[in-house]
Amino acid sequence: MTTVTAINAEEGAGLYALAHLDALESEAVHIFREVAGEFERPVILFSGGKDSIVMLHLALKAFAPAAVPFSLLHVDTGHNFPEVIDYRDNTVARHGLRLHVASVQEFIDDGRLRERPDGTRNPLQTVPLLDAIDKNRFDAVFGGGRRDEEKARAKERVFSLRDEFGGWDPRRQRPELWQLYNGRHSPGEHVRVFPLSNWTELDVWQYIAREKIDLPQIYYAHEREVFRRSGMWLAPGEWGGPKDDETVERRMVRYRTVGDMSCTGAVESDAVTIEQVIDEIAASRLTERGATRADDKLSEAAMEDRKREGYF
Repeated sequence: MTTVTAINAEEGAGLYALAHLDALESEAVHIFREVAGEFERPVILFSGGKDSIVMLHLALKAFAPAAVPFSLLHVDTGHNFPEVIDYRDNTVARHGLRLHVASVQEFIDDGRLRERPDGTRNPLQTVPLLDAIDKNRFDAVFGGGRRDEEKARAKERVFSLRDEFGGWDPRRQRPELWQLYNGRHSPGEHVRVFPLSNWTELDVWQYIAREKIDLPQIYYAHEREVFRRSGMWLAPGEWGGPKDDETVERRMVRYRTVGDMSCTGAVESDAVTIEQVIDEIAASRLTERGATRADDKLSEAAMEDRKREGYF
């Protein structure tokens, strides 16, 4: 049930404001319905990570009791955490959704992409993503990006226009006063839509707690084999880690964000419940991407450079 809080007005008029999480939820639901009314072939990017899980939960709420009128799209690097892929497949089956999978491995196998020397495949996702958008003629693509994650995302609009090559140009973004969204685009262009733009990591976790949303267990503290590289705890796997001089250890860790295994670091933690995770995040002074994503540390403008090329 939506919570309302009374506001004292000078004339004592009956003014009310939604509680914080209800306001964020209402905004996101409005965005989903706006896209359903404006676009012909929207799709939701769904990786099985917490932000895409919350985004799907909001989409289900926006159209209940009807089915979600969008399909899902996952760009599969081939280096995903098994727990996350299992969660993705179970969620799709439970809600009877249609899932498109764009495989990085297929692009490597047929020569359209080349494996990177460092083994990470996160930067390789752009080409399969744009190919899937073009092939399926998606005109709106929902993403779980939030402005608090990274400085390049802090200047992202809710409706983010992308050109015919999937590129992002900050000079072409439209104002969004009074939550009025302009979805007009030319043939070949599309719009990325970010319903969680105004959420923080703490908001996401508090909403997960309130709505009792299940997550993959890697978001909670567990014992896992990891090794240290560039100040982060990475999980060994077929992607190429660890090197000869890197020692594998068993530690209690959890993941704040989930991406390709080769560039997503774990944090040491004993937070095994959602309440403990929320307390841990509230005390943190590092963003989740700043603390755990090696791909964002390639350069000062790594995220912005990838966005200009068509990245999420």
